Amino acid sequence: MQVDKKRHPSPEVCAASLAAVGDAMYAIGGKWKLKIIVALIDHRRRFNELQRLVEGISAKVLSNELKDMEMNGFVRRIPVAEGSTLMEYELTDYSDTLGDVLHSLTVWGTMHRKKITGRSMEIPALEVASVD
Repeated sequence: MQVDKKRHPSPEVCAASLAAVGDAMYAIGGKWKLKIIVALIDHRRRFNELQRLVEGISAKVLSNELKDMEMNGFVRRIPVAEGSTLMEYELTDYSDTLGDVLHSLTVWGTMHRKKITGRSMEIPALEVASVD
């Protein structure tokens, strides 16, 4: 989104934009949700594997985030075996709608890191489909 600094949006447009951003931040905001999605991009994972990949997340927080992400339609739980309490987690087709968001955040984060530290970091492309 390009911000036109010369033109101010109407109060209605501003309110609608704030509501939309608020909805997005509720669904994917916070420290962990996008990191969990990135950790699940290539394939489904068990809880402990996810906890190892997403450095610094506690088991309780990961459990709560996964429940919230399941409620919002980004993640589904799959029993490892019939009748098993062991679960694997995988992204849903709906999570593919975040492809452009993840790409933009990766590009911006790389630019920001370079601005702040003077160094860039090579990041491989994420394999998330974009919405057409």
